[in-house]
Amino acid sequence: MKILTSINNSEIEVKRSRFIASLARVGTEAEAAGFIEGIRKLHRDARHNCFAYRIAASDILERSSDDGEPSGTAGRPMLDILKGAELTDTVAVVTRYFGGKLLGTGGLVRAYSDALREAIMASETAELLYGTEAGLWLGYELLNQVKYTAEKYGISIASEEYGERCRLSFIIAGDRLSDFSARISELSMGRLSLCEQRPVLYYENGYRPVIYKYI
Repeated sequence: MKILTSINNSEIEVKRSRFIASLARVGTEAEAAGFIEGIRKLHRDARHNCFAYRIAASDILERSSDDGEPSGTAGRPMLDILKGAELTDTVAVVTRYFGGKLLGTGGLVRAYSDALREAIMASETAELLYGTEAGLWLGYELLNQVKYTAEKYGISIASEEYGERCRLSFIIAGDRLSDFSARISELSMGRLSLCEQRPVLYYENGYRPVIYKYI
């Protein structure tokens, strides 16, 4: 699964019809409906505001609408573009200002698909990864060794706090949690253990993980 991390819209013209693609990242159907309604108000004089969205809930929720275009020429092709890009928690609206010339069913499919594809290509996405957020309280005498161990296991430090003791927060890929936890215990002769463990979806922003949501 992937999500949008930065968003750009796009506009193309086909036989004098304008197709404007608008994207947003959403977490619920209500948020998707609110975005769609906002675009409709913004482009209230347009002939069509077709949409598609995918939202990750207990399963992937998918909806689409042709908004008056011939059946299967807009919403469904747009949904296929979102699926092909592996995007979730994403809503797309393509607005059409009619230019006076009919495009035919094949032409409509291409126009709606191309407009959305350009918007996605102009935006930035990130792959969502499953992992565990875990904390660790420790003294300064073990700090460098713990950091070295995390680096060795390919585990990122999400945050660091320093006072009388140190607190490190790690984002750990699922297949590394057990080995890393055992190594921390071994390193401290059983005095340290990972705490406050919570499953998360996260993505990488450069070298730093960003928690997207707790699961």
